[in-house]
Amino acid sequence: MKRKPSTEATAAWIRLMRVQSRVLDCVEQDLKKAGFPPLAWYDALLELSRAPSGELRPVELERQMLIPQYSTSRLIDRLVDEGLASRRECKIDKRGQFVEITEAGRELQKRMWGAYSAAIEKYVGSKLSDADAVKLSGLLDRLGCSCGEMKLPPAGVNESMPPR
Repeated sequence: MKRKPSTEATAAWIRLMRVQSRVLDCVEQDLKKAGFPPLAWYDALLELSRAPSGELRPVELERQMLIPQYSTSRLIDRLVDEGLASRRECKIDKRGQFVEITEAGRELQKRMWGAYSAAIEKYVGSKLSDADAVKLSGLLDRLGCSCGEMKLPPAGVNESMPPR
């Protein structure tokens, strides 16, 4: 018989889900107030900008994103429609395609970082000491390791900062 979660583990789960939902909602509202598109746009543009040539296959982008798979293709369509990304055919297999960030996409991602980083500081940084943030990252890393292919950066690596 499998062990049931303890009352404490269940309470931790509930808090984790509630805090995650509330903080994301607050960040989304701050981005909206600043006149920016949703956080998923930033996330997609960040992942594309981090790719060695600024492009990923849609399935690779899905794996990197913080949104459900079914939303990724619609998001890609929106980014392309807004001129923030473009699609191009894979020259090797002709059936596949790549999504590539445009210069306008790079610029938007950099501008969004100002509002996004302020929200991270407001909802997380101002509430935790750096030592507490490292401890929390370590605890979350322990949870992430049990989710199969989920790979998180080492504690202390700022995953949200724009590269370059």
